[in-house]
Amino acid sequence: MNLKELSQLLGLSQTTVSRALNGYPEVKEATRKKVAEAAQAHGYSPNVRAKGLATGRSNAIGHVIPTANSHEMVNPIFGDFIAGAGEIYMANNYEMMLTITDDANEEDIYRNLKTRGAVDGVILHGPKMNDTRIPLLIELGMPFVVHGRASGVDLPYSWLDVNNRSAFRRATDFLLDLGHRRIALLNGIETMDFAHRRRTGYHQALTERGVPLDPALLRSEEMTEHYGYSGAREMLAQPNSPTAFLVSSIISALGVRRAIEERGLKMGRDVSIVTHDDTLSYLANGETVPIFTATRSSVRDAGRALSQMLITLINTPNSDPQHTLLEAELTLGSSTGPAPQLASP
Repeated sequence: MNLKELSQLLGLSQTTVSRALNGYPEVKEATRKKVAEAAQAHGYSPNVRAKGLATGRSNAIGHVIPTANSHEMVNPIFGDFIAGAGEIYMANNYEMMLTITDDANEEDIYRNLKTRGAVDGVILHGPKMNDTRIPLLIELGMPFVVHGRASGVDLPYSWLDVNNRSAFRRATDFLLDLGHRRIALLNGIETMDFAHRRRTGYHQALTERGVPLDPALLRSEEMTEHYGYSGAREMLAQPNSPTAFLVSSIISALGVRRAIEERGLKMGRDVSIVTHDDTLSYLANGETVPIFTATRSSVRDAGRALSQMLITLINTPNSDPQHTLLEAELTLGSSTGPAPQLASP
């Protein structure tokens, strides 16, 4: 059965049937229910192309991923985010359009998507400080939501973010309470907003406890295993080496652990690690007992929530911007212990 036949059966226009099936708010609930029941009873599966002609929508969500330079979105964490978002897209009959481009052409891609009507909205990834993509998308009038926030952008826009400043401030306080004073930070690229907020939280905790910020204990780079290994290896070779590491990704934390063990030291006894854990489906932080003490927030759950936020904005275009701030949970694992000088003999 096609849309025309279903419409004739119900005595409704094709536009009304299509809008009912796609959740348009102006369709009465009784009509929506009647259409849904008839579609199910007669095995109607909407054709995406036909729906676009009837409703003026593409029923697609765009994700634009820049890859020309080292970039946080190359990180495999993106895969878990997309898995969560994909569940919501499937439940709402949306398809995903993934566009890979270099950084220099990213804004042109957004303009092209809007001009062609290729997508109904986009999720913006990896917001930077003073991110110019946000005012561009507002100017284009394209529905969008941001995975994160952009410091320095005062325009109204919808976002979902983890409270990165609070999470890393709390993690630093936890290490300070254990007696650590030489706490290294292996951060993400600090032009990225999340990494800027994490460093701010780390710095605030040290300052409030009277611990000076040591530039020798700071690193900022793409969050790979090798970055964690090389950064930790270099700092552990210093005469006044760190007794603890605060790491922005569990992937990098694995590298830190490798560097610690390479020097014949034991994680959690000689050197402590606190990391951020996105609860990746393919890289679990232990089973019953966490390996790493971590600030934990599921990136897959973020994908689900943010995609639902975008679909809501698409269906109610005049609604106010939505904001969701998630608090990370500090989960204790076997990677932390008292600073060595305070440990029992």
